[in-house]
Amino acid sequence: MALEQAFIDDCPYAPGALLIDDVLEVDVDRSYVRCRMPAHEGLPLTRDQRVHPVRHPRHVSGGLMVHMTGMVGFVHAYYVLGLRHADGWIGYGAKIHGAKFHHLARMGEALELEGWTTQLRKGTLRTFARYQLRFTQGGKLVYEGDQAAMWLKVSEGDSAAEFTL
Repeated sequence: MALEQAFIDDCPYAPGALLIDDVLEVDVDRSYVRCRMPAHEGLPLTRDQRVHPVRHPRHVSGGLMVHMTGMVGFVHAYYVLGLRHADGWIGYGAKIHGAKFHHLARMGEALELEGWTTQLRKGTLRTFARYQLRFTQGGKLVYEGDQAAMWLKVSEGDSAAEFTL
């Protein structure tokens, strides 16, 4: 499904940092999402790489891929958990239990970003989720992660900065 304007508007990052151009699959029963990320030279961090054709080819930055784990978490929270930024919910990465880069993600073919929960505790003011993540390009695994996030419901007058994750 193409990105809905309501989804784009609800994201805590501007479209230039969302970097997802399509949500390919949402399976609420499996607590699973799959989306697509273009791989082009204009990506943040990627555009500033000092490229050498042999030693350092242009690729999707590892730091940007870690950022994209949060964007997959946002897709999951929005479509699977029903947590809306507009309703006061905000999510923060809490712990990276494991991160492994298997291959460089090259320019050209889009990446498919998959995420699903392995643990979930949903409350009225806090929701904890532990995610398994897999990013592939052309069927080749480029990144996998095991990460946790905390979603907080912040009321007017409160500040998310005051909460302990």
